[in-house]
Amino acid sequence: MILKFNNIIFYLLVTTILLDIFLGSLRALKERKWNSTVGINGILRKTAMIGSSIFLIIIDSILKIDLLFFIPKEITNTLKLNEVGIFELFGIMFILYEITSILKNMVKCGLPIPKRIKTIIEKLLNNLTSETGGEKNE
Repeated sequence: MILKFNNIIFYLLVTTILLDIFLGSLRALKERKWNSTVGINGILRKTAMIGSSIFLIIIDSILKIDLLFFIPKEITNTLKLNEVGIFELFGIMFILYEITSILKNMVKCGLPIPKRIKTIIEKLLNNLTSETGGEKNE
């Protein structure tokens, strides 16, 4: 069995994970809150995401399940997806999780973000996480 890792979702996932690690490290340096426990937990979570992704790619190659109908046409057209297996479905959710963390780290690092976009990001993150200073909606 030959596994193909030429999947855009896999590359996007790895890219968002690496960007989140980079921005999270910069944030920790800036805030002088380098915490090995938090860092190890984050690396374990990201390793589990990649490991789970590889496992799901193997399962997809065996089962040949196509869940394309679950994903809106705009997304499948943009990402040029012809089929969506279990990996792609979970991969998109993992990517959205990582993007939330990237946006949070961008705001916390004080990156020069246009004020209107920063306000939108802060409102979004206040609804998704309590780390930006807002109350988490449950």
